[in-house]
Order: sequence, then structure tokens, then C-alpha cells
Amino acid sequence: MAKTTSLRCRVVEGKDLPAKDVSGSSDPYCVVKVDNEVVARTATVWKSLNPFWGEEYTLRLPRGFHSLAVYVLDEDIIGQDDVIGKVSLSRQQISAEPRGVDSWLSLAPVDPDKEVQGEIHLELWVPEQGHPRVLRCHLIEARDLAPRDLSGTSDPFARVSCCGHTLETAVIKKTRFPHWDEVLEFELAEGEPGETVLSVEVWDWDIVGKNDFLGRVEFPLDTICTDPTKGWFQLLPFPSTTEDHGGQLGALRLAVQLVEDRVLPPPYYQPLIQLLTEPILCPGQPPAGTALAILEEVTLGESRQDVATKLVKIFLGQGLAVPLLDYLISRELARTTDPNTLFRSNSLASKSVEQFMKVVGLPYLHEVLKPVVNRIFEEKKYVELDPGKMDLSRSRRISFKGSLSEAWVRESSLELLKGYLGDIVDAIVGSVEKCPVVMRMAFKQLRRRVEERFPSAQHEEVRYFSISGFLFLRFFAPAVLTPKLFSLREQHADPRTGRTLLLLAKLGQGKEPWMAPLHAVLLPSVTRVKAFLDSLVTAESTEAGEGPMPPALFHPSATIKEGYLHTRVAGGAALLPRFAFKKRYFWLSSEALTYSKSPEWQVRCSIPVPWMRAVERVDEGTFQHPHVMQIVAQDDAGQLHTTYIQCKSAQELWQWLWAVRQASSANEAMLPTCHPGTFRAGRWTCCLQPACTAPGCSRTHSTVALGEWSDPLDPAAAAQTLYGHLRQAGARLRAAGAEGPEGGAASEPPCPGQAGEPFEGRLQAVLRDLDIAHDAFARRDSAPGPPPPPPPPPSLAPAPTT
Repeated sequence: MAKTTSLRCRVVEGKDLPAKDVSGSSDPYCVVKVDNEVVARTATVWKSLNPFWGEEYTLRLPRGFHSLAVYVLDEDIIGQDDVIGKVSLSRQQISAEPRGVDSWLSLAPVDPDKEVQGEIHLELWVPEQGHPRVLRCHLIEARDLAPRDLSGTSDPFARVSCCGHTLETAVIKKTRFPHWDEVLEFELAEGEPGETVLSVEVWDWDIVGKNDFLGRVEFPLDTICTDPTKGWFQLLPFPSTTEDHGGQLGALRLAVQLVEDRVLPPPYYQPLIQLLTEPILCPGQPPAGTALAILEEVTLGESRQDVATKLVKIFLGQGLAVPLLDYLISRELARTTDPNTLFRSNSLASKSVEQFMKVVGLPYLHEVLKPVVNRIFEEKKYVELDPGKMDLSRSRRISFKGSLSEAWVRESSLELLKGYLGDIVDAIVGSVEKCPVVMRMAFKQLRRRVEERFPSAQHEEVRYFSISGFLFLRFFAPAVLTPKLFSLREQHADPRTGRTLLLLAKLGQGKEPWMAPLHAVLLPSVTRVKAFLDSLVTAESTEAGEGPMPPALFHPSATIKEGYLHTRVAGGAALLPRFAFKKRYFWLSSEALTYSKSPEWQVRCSIPVPWMRAVERVDEGTFQHPHVMQIVAQDDAGQLHTTYIQCKSAQELWQWLWAVRQASSANEAMLPTCHPGTFRAGRWTCCLQPACTAPGCSRTHSTVALGEWSDPLDPAAAAQTLYGHLRQAGARLRAAGAEGPEGGAASEPPCPGQAGEPFEGRLQAVLRDLDIAHDAFARRDSAPGPPPPPPPPPSLAPAPTT
């Protein structure tokens, strides 16, 4: 059983940020840290003091964590980025809110003395023999200390204080991973230690000016006297004295939720998955007498998207995604009397179709929209139709044609939008064969159900807008509006480009009078769009295949990320490190990281994903290059090989780090430590150890930032989430079971072997079995000594005796 901790963090927006640029504005972005480890970075919003990011991360944390911090910075092309402020939340603060934290939080200033990181390795004990008693403090080493010098390193030493005395270790120059191996002794006074503490502080020594604080840790003396202490300890800042700054630095809106789950082995969820798929595999049950119906009933608005995502993934894994959508759509159609309100709400059916399109259709979306979106970003044309927002002086500066009229700006904007719109429509209507077959099958079923529900001639248009409402309004339009959130671009649009995208995305939705000319531009395309929708639903069911999920949906060799980077292999030329990196084109798939001289070059090198043992950043200054990462791989012979990869920017570095970590997240035998430097001139540049085979000095980081719908398929984890939601219906189910079904007769599911057994009773039994299994595994994990064998899955459990 795996105990998982996930942190869902949504960086929504900022407001009233201070201006950091001479233009009177800022270029803000956010960095997300968990226990001082950078785990995510938003895109930069250019020239804004009220930025909107809307970026969401699901952070998988293999270990417990202490705190979350979100830093807001101003990006500068020249020099270091300016720190605007930060928001910090402890684990206790997040856990105290069952539904998480979702509010505006004032930014606090960043104090260098409190920005500490890293751990220290100590051994503390008091020998039983001898008089007077002596406390011995063995300072072994430290790792991942904050860099305080311009070289990207520090000159650390430790200062230990106890019983009114202070001793210091030697200074270890130019490293963030010092090895002291010194024992400091303190003579203890007679009597009880009381509240006396041993304080260990780490400092960066500076030849000029004052030393820089790197962190501290304290231990009660009475604890050391009774129980020797040894291990790695996280360095902490000085006690906080930060006061409320009254929003002087602005505020950040965050939505953060901690989710802790125990995921059982997959066989334990099979009875639940069987109940969920029962109305699909065994149709004919009463509409309210299914697990899907009850799940739809108990799912609240804020959790509906999460439930829809998990359902889609479970049914994709079973090869039943299209029948699932058909079932949910049929239930919603049965409740709908006015076709004009069809699928307008965020129901479970609507959310499921939306998540289904994102999961299976993202490569299709990229192929259709990316060329047009890229052109809009590159051209940066000024476009505006709203007279209240037209900036004629801006237009004049852009055109150099003197004074411009409002009519000229409107006509030129309409011409530009007409061109962009024409390219988008051409790309979409010509994409029938590119659309995944499983999406086409889902739309075919959707149209058939709509025609059955509204067969009259006056509702003929419903069969078109029922599909276009999903495909255009919930798939293409959001991607045009925010390309960054659909991975179409690596950065958010600047204000001018963003306005162009907004006007295109609002097409057909905006009711403002000044949008009317744009609607007129769309009218000639209506016939072509209808023909496209007619062609889209001509897919035959045999094309989608039977049985488990079609392999084409998640083909292992599908490219996850690609682009030009620079690389070198460890053990290459030691001289001239600046020129040791070679430009190569990289492709990342779930099978391998491959690279060659160019996209067309046939000779390629490859690092298989199953060989990867660590994916980490490299310390700044190691190669006289910034933004370098490393991949440590182990070949079939057991030999470790390190490949260094240089990116163009910090944003690109983190994108590749997350992508490769996610691709290798299921690998076993990952290394617990590695070297964040390189072995050169007979020693490691990071920890100064002279042996090439010395164990890694820095912890590896396995935290993975994932999107809700871009996670790999994990039926057990998805079923665990749905089990949690269904437990909320326990009281209602027990009441229904006590009273019996309406009319006094038990509901008999049509599946063989279960006739006469009420559905409510079977669902309660499945949930009860999962409760028992969770309790048994929890007791097993907490029991001392060798763990007892786990309980058998429900399907393997012996039948009860009477």
C-alpha cells in the first residue's frame, strides 16, 4: 500500500503589486517552494501590477512536508530578478481548513536571515562515565546550504552554544556541502539541566563585512542527557518577528489543499470499479440504482471536476470512456426540458466530457491551433473593437501615420481578426481525420442521444450546438484565450496579444454592440462548420476497437516535449568547460530522452526512461553556465552515467526538469542522493570530496508537479478518490438500506450472479470492505516488528460461514 501526500496549489492572481521597473510597472512571476525546494514556476505576466496567472499544480510529495511558500518576483532581462514578497503557509495552517485555503493573502517582505535551507548531520551524547559530565557534539557535515557568495557557494562554519559557552568549527571554503567531522565538548554543571538548550548555528564566513546566517537548530539538554541524538536535521530561521505590513507589497490569491491518502493495491478496488462499470456493462438498471448515479448525487460543485477526471481515467483504462459519457449524457438529457439550457451547467456529464477532451485530445488541439497561436504571438498586432478601450495615441505610435480615427482602428482590427479567424476555422474544419477516433465516437453518441430526446424539426439545430458547445466553447476557445494553460505556449501573452486572443475567444459569445461586426465575419463559416460536425460523427464503432483502452490514446512513443538544448556527458574534456556543451535537438517520450544534431538528423543518442535514477539541477557556476540540469542513468551492466543539459532560461530549465521527472516518476531504485556539481581536477566541485565514487552529497528531489488531467493513468489512485467521495453518502445509503427500495421490493441488477441483492447493500458492502482494508493496513504499518501479512482483497477473501 502506498501512502500518498498531494498538495494542490493554484496560483490565481496578484493585486496592487509595487512597481519595480522604471516604466512604473513590473513583470511578475511566482516561484512555489515546498520546504525550500523549488517545485514550480509560473509564467511571467509582462507589464502588470495586477497579474493573472491561473496556473494549477498537483504536487506529489513522497514524504511529509513542513511549509509551502510562494514568492513573487519581477523578471529583469539584465541583472538579477527583484524579489517583491512572499506568502508562507505551514502544514498546520493548510490542514486546519478541510477544504483548503482559498483567499487573498498579503505579501510579506523577504528577509535574507530567514531564507534558510539545507540540513545538518549531528551526533549528540553525554557519556555515562566521567566527572564532570561532558556533552559531546559531533558536527559531521551539512548539505544544500543557501549560496551567500557571488560564486554561488558559501564558506560555512558551525557555531555551537550551550551552558553559557560558545565554540566554533573550522571554515570550509567555497562549498554548500561542508564536511567538518569535528567533536566539540561542553562541561555540564551539576544538577538538573532544566530548560537549557543546545543551539547549533551555521554561518557563512565573510572576510569583509558581517557573516551571513545560514540556519539553526536547537535541542533541549534534558533530552540529550537521557537519549543520545543522531541524524539529519532541517535548518530553521531565527524566530519570526514579521509584522503585518498592511498589504504594502500587494496581495496574492492562492487556493491550496492538502490531500493525504492511503492507496491500496489495485485488487482491493476491483469490486468498486465493477460497481462503477456495472450500468455500462449491464444496462437496464433503475436510473437511480447505480454507483454512478449516487456519485453524481453526492458530488458537490467544487469537487465535480476532480470526480469527472478520475471517472474518465478509470473508464479509459477499461476501454469504456465513450459508454460512460453516453450514460451521463443520457441522464442529463432526461432531466432537460428546454434544449436551450442543454449542457449549460457544470454538471458531472459536462465536466466529464470536458476532461475527456483534454485527456485524449491535447495532441489534436496542438496540431490544429499551434501554428495560428504562434503567429498571433509573433506579430503582436494592436487590435481593439471597444471604443472605450481604443488608444489612438498608441495606434499612432505603432503606425507612424499621424493622427488616426476610431473608424480606422476598428477597420484594421476587423481585418486582422478576420484573417486570424479564417486561419483558425480553416484549421478546424480541415481536421476531421486528425481528431482522435474515440472523440469522434463520443460526439456521434452525443448527437444520437440529442436527436432521440428532441426529435422535432424545430429542434434540428440542437444536434449541432450540442457538439459545438463542447468542442468550440469548452475546448478550442479556452485554449485560444489562455494558450499557456494548454501548453501551446511557454509564457502568458503580453497585454496586447492577450487582448487579441480574448476577442477571438469571445467570438459567438460576446453580446456587446461593438462585437456585432465580428459576428458578421463568422456567418459565412457557419455552413462549413456544420459540414465539419457532420463529417466528425461519421466514425464507425469498429474503428475505436474493443476491449481495453485503444493503444493510440497514450502511445508510449508519443513526444511529451521537444526542442533545442545544449548537452555534455560526464567524463568529457576537462579543459574549456564553456565550450564542452554541444547544441542538440531533444525529444522526450515516456520511453526515452533522445537527441541528435537536428530534427532531421538520423543518427541519434538515447537515454531510456527506465534507466533514469536521478533528475536534478546543477549548482550555478559549475560549468560557467547557468540553467544546467543532470540526468543520472544506470545501464544494464549497473554502471552510472551522467548527462548534463543546459537550458536557455530558468523557466525552460524547470519545464524540462518537471517533464523528465514526471516521465520517470514510476521508476524504482531511484538514487537517494547525488552530486549537484561535477568531478573535476581530482575532486567534486560541490562537496570537495576527492573520490569520484564518493556518495552523493545532496538529497535528490522526487516531488513531481503534475496537471489534473495530464497525470498518467493510475486506476487505483483514481478509485481511492472516488471511494472517498462515496463514503460521504454512507448515512443516506444506510437509511435507504434500512427502509428498503421503494415499493418494498429489492432492486435486482441484471448482472449474472447478483440477482436479488439490493444495489444499496452491495455498495455498502464494498465501502465497508475498503474501510476494513484501510484499517488493517494502517495497523500493519504502525505495528512494531516484522509486518504481518496484509489482509486479502475482497475478491479473494473466504466466503462467510453460517
